[in-house]
Amino acid sequence: MNIAEKILAAHAGKKEVSPGEFINARVDVVLSNDITAPIAIREFRRLGVKKVFDPAKIVMVADHFVPNKDIPSAEQAKQMREFCAEQGIKFYDVGEMGIEHVLLPEQGIVLPGDVVIGADSHTCTYGAVGAFATGMGSTDIAVAMATGDIWMKVPPTIKFIFHGKPGKWAGGKDLFSTSSGK
Repeated sequence: MNIAEKILAAHAGKKEVSPGEFINARVDVVLSNDITAPIAIREFRRLGVKKVFDPAKIVMVADHFVPNKDIPSAEQAKQMREFCAEQGIKFYDVGEMGIEHVLLPEQGIVLPGDVVIGADSHTCTYGAVGAFATGMGSTDIAVAMATGDIWMKVPPTIKFIFHGKPGKWAGGKDLFSTSSGK
């Protein structure tokens, strides 16, 4: 098994998992931000659950609209602030916040071997610190906030081989850019 499969197997309570297999896995971190959290909060309330599974494993970050650009974005931040206070969840608000995907590793919230889900497409960047991380929709985040588990398909692994030498300012992330048209 590769590292992602090993992490998922450990969090699913299994000796091994295979690409394409459906599993239930325990999560270590559930993340949402000022765009996605209000939807997750609404769906959490629709589930009829009163308390999140573990407030220490849920993080909300004011990230995209800081400072708030208008009244609706200020209302979204207010909704997050109130939900976090009610549930005992850590809310990285103005003055504490930053780019969520930099902030969580800097604060020691995301660690090697963790399973991290976030309602943001860049959540997978936590693979850089040895975690299994993936983006999910806000309804999936709501269920994870309620249960502490996710239902997912073990992803396949893709091997990329780069031949040549990258340019002076090119990094690993540049190799996967779809804007190059190659």
